[in-house]
Amino acid sequence: MTPHATASEIDPTLLLFSPQTANAPHDVYRKLRADGVVRVTGFDGIPTVFVSSYEEAMWALRHPEVFSSGPEAVSIGQEQPLIPLQVDPPDHLKYRRLLDPLFSPKRMAELEGDTERIVNELIDGFIDQGHCDAHQDFATPIPSAIFLSLMDLPRSDLALFLKWRDESIRPDVDPNDWEAATAVREQVGRDITAYFETSLDEQQRHAGNGIMAEIALGEVDGRPLTRPEQLGICHLLLLGGLDTVTATLDCELAYLAGHPDERAKLVADPAVTASAVEELLRTESPVMMVVRVVKEDAELAGVKVHVGDHAVILIGAANSDDDQFGDAHVVNFTREANRHLAFGAGPHRCLGSHLARLELRVALEQWHRRIPNYRLADGVAVQCSPGIRQAERLPLVWS
Repeated sequence: MTPHATASEIDPTLLLFSPQTANAPHDVYRKLRADGVVRVTGFDGIPTVFVSSYEEAMWALRHPEVFSSGPEAVSIGQEQPLIPLQVDPPDHLKYRRLLDPLFSPKRMAELEGDTERIVNELIDGFIDQGHCDAHQDFATPIPSAIFLSLMDLPRSDLALFLKWRDESIRPDVDPNDWEAATAVREQVGRDITAYFETSLDEQQRHAGNGIMAEIALGEVDGRPLTRPEQLGICHLLLLGGLDTVTATLDCELAYLAGHPDERAKLVADPAVTASAVEELLRTESPVMMVVRVVKEDAELAGVKVHVGDHAVILIGAANSDDDQFGDAHVVNFTREANRHLAFGAGPHRCLGSHLARLELRVALEQWHRRIPNYRLADGVAVQCSPGIRQAERLPLVWS
């Protein structure tokens, strides 16, 4: 690749955050990969590099000493670092030792029966009417119900959590009004902190059986978690537990609705579903990018990065790189060695990946068992939010 550095070209952020790119990102990904590592002066005056190839993205994700995910990288209104995401090694490890067992493959596998029940109860509610908004009626409530159960939080608070999720990640303001978005996120951050302060106090008085109790009473390095540490963990779990699985289900169902031949493979052989989930995570990449801040001067693909620079690692572009994935543009449910980056890589690899895989697989298995033939409603073009590609609406119809 030919490295490209300029301070005069349009910031790629303007391309990446356009509605057109969110709906169909691969042309932009292809252009950015062809440009190599791009260095620009960002809209906020901070030098920013855009990393789009698989090889460079993997290197950046595996070297947090250079590309840090600390609080300086991005703010969504949190009042304390999101733990463990915004804590780099070596301190990162002590939090993963506490949290990884709570989301281990064995523990997540125990949720399969409950997940099947939740999924089928949702399908019961709309199957006979022959249509639904799959975003609102299916993709949103599945991870939400499981999250509230895992955390031991009341189902009655779901609407509040979903409001906080959306206002944190996609505030309802002009997409170019960053100041207004920041104000919304900061207020939401204060509201989330106040909620979890109360919940943690209650768990410390009367511990339940969920992850909230594990956080309220948890220890690292032989000492109790501090309150800011507890709040940082809770805030991250709220956003991760409610948003990315919904966005992924939106993307995968939208793709399958428009590709009946591929969908037929899942209907004919449900065992294909697990590998289909992985391939659609790769090709649809709901999390388009992650942001890092440079902590050490370095060089990447011939482009120098300096302390204080920002870095945008384009997960979606890396996942469609032909140098890593032969015929990357082709959806192949039997693809071997599918080392996609949808869950990240390196120390900050997604804490909840095993839970996400369970939810996605069970949701698609049960949907296709009960609703094998479906399509997008006539005249509908799915509109996705930038950054994390969640559908605004996903109206599906079936006989």
